[in-house]
Amino acid sequence: MLGSDGTLVVPTFTPGNSLTSRTYLARTRGMSKRQLSAHHARMTPFHAASTPSEGMGAIAEQVRTAVGAARSDHPQTSFAALGPGAKRTVAHHARDCLLGERSPLGRLYDGDADILLLGVGFEVCTAFHLAEYRLPAPTRRYDCRVMGRSGPRWTSFVDVDLDDSDFGELGRWLETSTHHGRDPVARGRVGAADSRLIPLRWAVDGAVAWMAAGRNRPRIPTGQADRA
Repeated sequence: MLGSDGTLVVPTFTPGNSLTSRTYLARTRGMSKRQLSAHHARMTPFHAASTPSEGMGAIAEQVRTAVGAARSDHPQTSFAALGPGAKRTVAHHARDCLLGERSPLGRLYDGDADILLLGVGFEVCTAFHLAEYRLPAPTRRYDCRVMGRSGPRWTSFVDVDLDDSDFGELGRWLETSTHHGRDPVARGRVGAADSRLIPLRWAVDGAVAWMAAGRNRPRIPTGQADRA
């Protein structure tokens, strides 16, 4: 149980605020240049206080909109939090660090947080991305729309080329290996959902070891990692 002194953190990502994510590519597939230009003009700029998350589920939205919630100010990979450590966890989310050390994930690692995979598999285990920042990795440009002082504007930055295409394989390795000589994963059901409770530090350290040994599969085309 989280308890009154615990902090609940959820991803409140907005992958549609992008020119490269799978969400964006699906929405714009088949558009003409004129239609694409009109779509770009209609894209709502990110505002931490009001922009809904996309595809993160009802619990993430419940946390984001709860009284007292805090949210990081990243236009593509924000996190929302509730509890005594909420503001500290989500503060100062660097624009050019979607899911690395200078994001809430880095602070969760330092704080020995746990991950709850509630009715979902390792394929969507966001914490694995932190491992990508701890190894040599390709980078690319990201574009997003934000609200500036004079109105909506586009901004871009360069960051790690995120790739979640093998996270399911990575998760299966974690559960079946003797990584660090123990299996700390707690398995059970929450309502009707098969769920896992996992130490974030253990998961990230294992992901670093697995990735360092070689991600033995072709990379997905640049720009199609699900997060941004």
